[in-house]
Amino acid sequence: AANRPDISVQSHPGHGDSGLHNGTGPYKRFCYRVVYDGIIFIYRLLMLSPIVIFCYRRGVRRLFDSLLCNSEFLDSEVFVFSDGFKNEEDKQDVINVREQLNEIQKFKILHVHESPHNKGLADSVIHGVSKVIKTYGKVIVLEDDLEVSPFFLTYMNEALDFYRDDMRLWSISGYAPPVLNDMHLRSDVFLFPRGSSWGWATWKDRWDKVDWDVSRFDELKNSKKLKRSFNKGGDDLFKMLELQVLGKIDSWAIRWYFSQFENQMKTLYPAFSLVKNHGFNDGYGTHTTGGYAKWDSEFMISKLNVDCVDESEDVETKMKAYRDISLLTKFGYFTRKYGGYHFFKKIQSLLFRH
Repeated sequence: AANRPDISVQSHPGHGDSGLHNGTGPYKRFCYRVVYDGIIFIYRLLMLSPIVIFCYRRGVRRLFDSLLCNSEFLDSEVFVFSDGFKNEEDKQDVINVREQLNEIQKFKILHVHESPHNKGLADSVIHGVSKVIKTYGKVIVLEDDLEVSPFFLTYMNEALDFYRDDMRLWSISGYAPPVLNDMHLRSDVFLFPRGSSWGWATWKDRWDKVDWDVSRFDELKNSKKLKRSFNKGGDDLFKMLELQVLGKIDSWAIRWYFSQFENQMKTLYPAFSLVKNHGFNDGYGTHTTGGYAKWDSEFMISKLNVDCVDESEDVETKMKAYRDISLLTKFGYFTRKYGGYHFFKKIQSLLFRH
């Protein structure tokens, strides 16, 4: 007890409170700091959406380097979900990713969740987004194979704020295919009845509507009208959902799109992409393989206006035609359903290689 520092505040005659109530005293500075930190926390909570990042065995430096070029990044809460390795071959890659995350935390606080076992992307996304969105009411979601524009977070946060109560909208996409680059749209954003998993955002009330069990699949399957309507987002949608129900694939995204269709809602897209996907043919991809040229977009290098939407039918028609799949891809879905898919993928990789 004799060595305990004296932390009591003493008054000295002629000196007032010796810094307790003046602008330079440690107590006053401490109070200012508490108030400032509280204001920053409320600002982050109310204005800036948390960023949720999912990674597995692919390095994350490129993604974080691109996020650092966004002025909002250092003030945003960032949650990283690092999936566990599924086999010894992947173990070192997962360890390397987690070491990179430790390096990044030297200049940016991250909330890192390291799974001790392999969940797979679908379970990781459903669990991670549900965990964060429950507290914050909204999320911006990225995966490790993406790179974002310096205006990505500005666009996402402004759109989340502006369209929060607009129940036409299911989600916000940061990616846009290059198909509309030469259309000279009337505004910087447009709507389409299908989301995108390459850099996206949504709100808690939309996320809570998702039927992860796809309980109305039989109703969809037995109705040509419903299938035709669902496929307005691209004629791969029903095929993917069928493979999901049959247990041939494990996709969170196709179930997310189906619930979007059930609720008759749309996704807001930028006229020019704010996201690039580097996951094709880099040797680390699980769900992205094959040719990327069709989907490669140049970054938008200026701020977008989110408050005026191009809702022309021409945009939806062109987007749907672009999303419709080729005969080769249809054959790929056939082999997924009935067998021979791995042989098909080997042949496809040879075709792309040459």
